[in-house]
Amino acid sequence: MNVSRIAVAGGIALSSVVLLSGTAFAHVGVQPQGEAAKGGYATVNVKVPNERDNASTIKVEVNFPADHPLASVMPQPVPGWKADVTKSDLAKPLELHGKTIKQAVTKVTWTAEGGAKIGPGQFQQFPLSLGQLPEDADQLVIKAIQTYDNNEVVRWIEEPKEGAAEPEHPAPVLKLSAAKDDHHGGGATTDAKADDKAHDKAGHDAKAEDGKGHTESAASASDSSDTTARVLGVVGILIGVAGVAFGLLAGRRRSA
Repeated sequence: MNVSRIAVAGGIALSSVVLLSGTAFAHVGVQPQGEAAKGGYATVNVKVPNERDNASTIKVEVNFPADHPLASVMPQPVPGWKADVTKSDLAKPLELHGKTIKQAVTKVTWTAEGGAKIGPGQFQQFPLSLGQLPEDADQLVIKAIQTYDNNEVVRWIEEPKEGAAEPEHPAPVLKLSAAKDDHHGGGATTDAKADDKAHDKAGHDAKAEDGKGHTESAASASDSSDTTARVLGVVGILIGVAGVAFGLLAGRRRSA
């Protein structure tokens, strides 16, 4: 009886986990590949699952926030899907890498071609390169619209609120991590004299490395030889122990 009860309880718990994970999986989401740091660049995947049993997804649209415009949004080609990038004029131009940016990407739309689709029980990922990410925000809300081949349209545009229940159609949210000093395109300034000192130090270190290169190579070879010798020694000991044990066992059998 106890075993049966444990099995039933385990089955219920497993079913709950599967149901909950399935519910979370059904939402359109955006996932960074690596880290999405403030002020830097990131590659993200827009993950689009198919929620319907009797229809397929044939169009996906993502919209970027106007209050944190992105000067660069580049889609990676996805076989069977045509990507269209829409730009809009900025009310306030951006300064990026010494250039004035007057337009920003506001929308990317993927449309299925040649019979491509996201069928029932399937999902598709749409990679994007984004930058420069804002330095004054902790997240980006990227609203998405999903279109099925039966003309049904699902709008993933409801912004999740902290501490509140998850909305029925939550918008994908890209969480931003803390800014790094060495991020590409960041706002950190660098002193020219510090750069000169860094270059001088790099040259000095390079010369020092040349001088000790042969020593390190020899040390590496020596370490490798020592390791090989130790391994062979351990193997020999194990073989010897096995031989002694076999001899004792054989002697006992003869005595018997």
